Amino acid sequence: MSDQPNPAVTDNKTPAAHAYRERLWVPLWWWPIAFAVTGLLAAEIHMGAPGLRAWLPYVLLLPVPVWALIWLGRHRVEVRADADGTPELHADRAHLPVSFVSRAAVVAPTAKSAALGRQLDPAAYVCHRPWVGPMVLLVLDDPDDPTPYWLISTRRPEKVLAALGLPSAG
Repeated sequence: MSDQPNPAVTDNKTPAAHAYRERLWVPLWWWPIAFAVTGLLAAEIHMGAPGLRAWLPYVLLLPVPVWALIWLGRHRVEVRADADGTPELHADRAHLPVSFVSRAAVVAPTAKSAALGRQLDPAAYVCHRPWVGPMVLLVLDDPDDPTPYWLISTRRPEKVLAALGLPSAG
């Protein structure tokens, strides 16, 4: 036997392949509206003042909507394999191994208000973005976790469930 490492064996430091990845950006039509509102606010501050006050409000305020819209769209939904090769859902900073999911369903945009309203369990994990229509419901089967289910906003719920290897019940 040789002491040389086997090139076919990989270590756990290599990044896992993503079966599904989505960033929950804000809609594109929000950008011109945000710049228009910011431009109007800068014009109100400017109000015909000469010199430095003429351009300073525009320079200081126009980066604000860029930062705000990027910050609102910072959340990601990813399905990637863990060290054992089993799929794992990552929603923002939380992650859920598929082994703890007992059932999964697609929540249609028409049923979203009921799922987030009168039917919502306060112990549920929710990653909701109002500008994203459908959601994925993942019912958990973990005796050590008090969370009964996860509700995750995603634009392609069928692809998320397929990447997790779960059948869709909705």
